[in-house]
Amino acid sequence: MAKFRGPLAFQAPSAEWQLLPFRFERINGKVLVTNLVGEHLFLSAEDFDQLARNELPTDSPLVRRLRAKHVIREGADELPVELLAIKSRTRYRRLAEFTSLHIFVASLRCEHSCPYCQVSRQSSDKGAFDMTWETAALGLESAFRSPSQNIKIEFQGGEPLLNFELIEEVVAAAEVRNASEGKNLGFVIATNLALLDDRVIDFCRAHDVYISTSLDGPADLHNKNRPRPGKNSWELATAGIQRVREELGVDRVSALMTTTRSSLGRVREIIDTYVELGLTSMFLRTLSPYGFAIKTKSFDAYDVDHWLPFYEEGLDYIIELNARGVPMVEQYAALILKKMLTNDDPGYVDLTSPSGIGIGAIVYNYDGDVYASDEGRMLAEMGDKKFRLGNLHQDSYEEIMLSDALLAPLEESFAPSAPMCQDCAFETYCGSDPTYHYATTGDFVGRKPTSGFCRRNMAIFKLLLDRYEGDAGTRALFQTWAGH
Repeated sequence: MAKFRGPLAFQAPSAEWQLLPFRFERINGKVLVTNLVGEHLFLSAEDFDQLARNELPTDSPLVRRLRAKHVIREGADELPVELLAIKSRTRYRRLAEFTSLHIFVASLRCEHSCPYCQVSRQSSDKGAFDMTWETAALGLESAFRSPSQNIKIEFQGGEPLLNFELIEEVVAAAEVRNASEGKNLGFVIATNLALLDDRVIDFCRAHDVYISTSLDGPADLHNKNRPRPGKNSWELATAGIQRVREELGVDRVSALMTTTRSSLGRVREIIDTYVELGLTSMFLRTLSPYGFAIKTKSFDAYDVDHWLPFYEEGLDYIIELNARGVPMVEQYAALILKKMLTNDDPGYVDLTSPSGIGIGAIVYNYDGDVYASDEGRMLAEMGDKKFRLGNLHQDSYEEIMLSDALLAPLEESFAPSAPMCQDCAFETYCGSDPTYHYATTGDFVGRKPTSGFCRRNMAIFKLLLDRYEGDAGTRALFQTWAGH
């Protein structure tokens, strides 16, 4: 009966070098090899076979590269193991910092009626869907209970400016509280900018508040994706972006786009719109399976295989623009590249393992319900409160943060122990999204061979590596994006 071979079978007979743990993926005739912390190199198929069979000559120039990437070590040298441990601890240090992003849903009301909206938003005349000061005060107390030294409070909706008085109260109270707490405190308002006025501008200037908005591209596309009474969503959004840049500073506003079926084939026009407005970064986003996007069937308008060519064309165009001296960063690529090329983890919720739900970001809904993520809140608006952690009016901070609704998905979101993830060469670049997998498959882990999350990210990882390895100029650009 055949038996598994022991570890010694995989060591060089001469013991001059030993294999360290690594993963691999065959890509376009070459073999990508990644070590435990994601440092990578490409080998020819022949060189990889020699490595795997312990037949690599000790005087091969490749040995030095493999040692530098901690794929092999000389004899029983412990230094490579210690270096891997240090780099691994660096990657996971964010876990000790705990929750830094605290999202306050100031209002579920909105005067837009975007068919792809991930939130089941209410019409702008339903005041019952506004957060009260009593609820906000409890949310603020929870935010300052976080052990993180960095606290960012983000106001979302609906359209949060429909409850601007609450935003003013929360910011003022947070600043008073922070005078004794001494944390790095920041504020963001996620708004469509339709209600931007002098009062909002003056307040943001006085309290160092940043603006996040949506911009889907040219006027006809944006207005189709984001309709509102008056059919002037694009005009108000672009005017608002320009005003914030002029009066508050060019770095005080950022914009996100969402890809709809109407966006496919127009990625260059979308990027050009950002460039024309003077914006230097963008996030090429796909639709998510939550909220109003499901009710209107917008999520089913296209699949990953339709979106990936859109993303590839957009990334290549952004690379081309930079080569021509036009600065532009694709933010999702930049997040991945930071994980791929450095030992820093930016803590982006969708690309963390264990998942960033609850421990990276947390959401205080207008009614006091607390959710592990914005997507969990969106899922609840569809009637499924699987990711509801508790209520600010009923549960303590400890009860919320130690609830089974948070601990159960976190336990199953550790990618190195997930089926198929543990052997994936891209595991250290990727993350775990239990909310997405629960929404699409009914369980936290999902089915990796058919997971849209996995297919999308694996394709992007391969695309980024291909461009990084294939051109010196692109390599330098990507290193800049990664902060390398």
